[in-house]
Amino acid sequence: MSIPAIPPLTIDGPTPSASAQPSPVCPASGMSLVAEEANAAMGLRVMTLKLTNCGGTTRVLNGYPDVRVLDAGRKQLAVEVLHGAADIMTDDRFDAGPVRVALRPGEQAVTGLVWRNTVTDGTPANGAYVSLAPSAGADRLTVPSLIDLGTTGKLGVSAWAHG
Repeated sequence: MSIPAIPPLTIDGPTPSASAQPSPVCPASGMSLVAEEANAAMGLRVMTLKLTNCGGTTRVLNGYPDVRVLDAGRKQLAVEVLHGAADIMTDDRFDAGPVRVALRPGEQAVTGLVWRNTVTDGTPANGAYVSLAPSAGADRLTVPSLIDLGTTGKLGVSAWAHG
């Protein structure tokens, strides 16, 4: 899946460090997760998450990951997670829908996150971590990543695609 190229965002103040490299140790789940730095322009944010099968068996993904946004204390924020991006932006690649993705050892799958940093009334929601379960009931993986939702409270998630 290719995410549109948007110039990098500059943010004032402390932010969680982005994880650019996968962990050298494979978790017991056999899957590792990396969040790329979000691309941003005019309040629109787009981020790619890469899931690597670092285990010894083929893993099958079908559908959307279960995504949660956590604050700096790792508490879940009240965020409406949408399948696709139709309520946030128009991009057919985000709304392509689920396909079966079989990951052999060493292969990657990608999913995209999209949101708008729009602030109207209320307190802006800023996440410090993304927590993801590759499929229902799977072990959760958590990576540091700034998710500056503003006051929209919405996060669009694309279906898994082969990386």
